[in-house]
Amino acid sequence: MGTYTAETILHELSRMGSGATKRILQKHGAKEPLFGVKVGDMKTIVKKVKKDHDLSLALFSTGNYDAMYLAGLIADEKKISAKELDTWAQHAYAGISDYTVPWIASESRHGWELGMKWIESSREQIASAGWLTLANVLTLQPDEMLDTNAIEHLLARVKKEISTAHHRVRYAMNMFLICVGGYVAPLTAKAKAIANTIGTVTVVMDGTNSKLPNAAEYISKMEKTGRIGKKKKQARC
Repeated sequence: MGTYTAETILHELSRMGSGATKRILQKHGAKEPLFGVKVGDMKTIVKKVKKDHDLSLALFSTGNYDAMYLAGLIADEKKISAKELDTWAQHAYAGISDYTVPWIASESRHGWELGMKWIESSREQIASAGWLTLANVLTLQPDEMLDTNAIEHLLARVKKEISTAHHRVRYAMNMFLICVGGYVAPLTAKAKAIANTIGTVTVVMDGTNSKLPNAAEYISKMEKTGRIGKKKKQARC
């Protein structure tokens, strides 16, 4: 690829795109402009670029869905600022707000603070990104570094609000509940009890009516396989 710039990478992405992948992404909420690049193909670029803070910002600012997703894969979590992450959250949608923004925010030192801020937003995409950021923080941070009282308050909020929340926020709250139960061992029992009370959650996202993973069942499977409390090295994948 030679010199790595947003322009040269956009050109590379355009060559990787396919109509079939593009249609799948659009079905799940992606918007033009996009080329339809598979994540596996993007990672060939990631291997060459590795982490590049300035380039990640330039790619995200193009507004191209594939470039925005790639921006998250090469973002430098140690260099990105709270202001830059906030800008990303403001412009994110669909897969970018579900994955890219929460992944990088949670890996940065700003994750918990931004997540708590974003969940108060009246905008569905930002609020869902907030809950998913908090969920990802739980998968990364050792239990002794977490505020269990704050997490318990959030669990109570999920129990109270999930049935009336925006659909994408409902999805994110369900994931938060799973992450509390699966990754914060001292709160596993409490999370399961709340999950049993809530039951299976149904959402309509991007025009598709679907049932979310049952949180209680998911946590139970993690218990049976000995995965409770086992933290991840990174959120992005």
